[in-house]
Amino acid sequence: MTSITHHIPEELLIAYASGNLAPAFALAVATHVSMCDECRARLGAHEELGGALLEDQAAQAVSGDLKTRLFDALDAPVVSEKTYARSGIFPAPVMEALGGLPPKWTSLGLGVRQMILSHDRSGSARLLYIPGGMGVPDHGHNGLELTLVLQGAFRDETGRYGVGDLEVATGDLEHEPVAEEGPACICLAATDAALRFRSFLPRLLQPIFRI
Repeated sequence: MTSITHHIPEELLIAYASGNLAPAFALAVATHVSMCDECRARLGAHEELGGALLEDQAAQAVSGDLKTRLFDALDAPVVSEKTYARSGIFPAPVMEALGGLPPKWTSLGLGVRQMILSHDRSGSARLLYIPGGMGVPDHGHNGLELTLVLQGAFRDETGRYGVGDLEVATGDLEHEPVAEEGPACICLAATDAALRFRSFLPRLLQPIFRI
């Protein structure tokens, strides 16, 4: 496994452990955790702490109707959910988002491609394919963007990001990521707001590509 140097911030791990992270960001965190021993251990610690806090809570009275529905649910047949395994460069959480199928890329021009995995009011998650030496147009952020490298590497104003590294970009970052020469850089990107492009053409195409 490639050495991972850019990890999940504590507040995002806590939000993920408590189930309070938007689906697009939860996918990025789950994928990074599947690749990173350090963050997987940190997540486990937060989950154990959350369990301990729940055990310390005082018992709450519930209605008879709620009890009935709970026992009915426990007696219902168990429907096993399909499980997904890593395939090539795509970890299991990404394969689940892909439905077990290879990505269907859409061209963004100049060899850059994307596949939107999810897109709703809470945010979007997509795979990006950037040929070696190519870059993403200079842009800022109207919200939070998580970018996780699955293959290759890219550099921007904040440093270098290789396989397993997670870049956390907020509204105060304006950058121009460029893929390193060599294999294409393939990333999982999650956002909760549209990007803020400087150039006219990317702004013109934004509604079409839902970036």
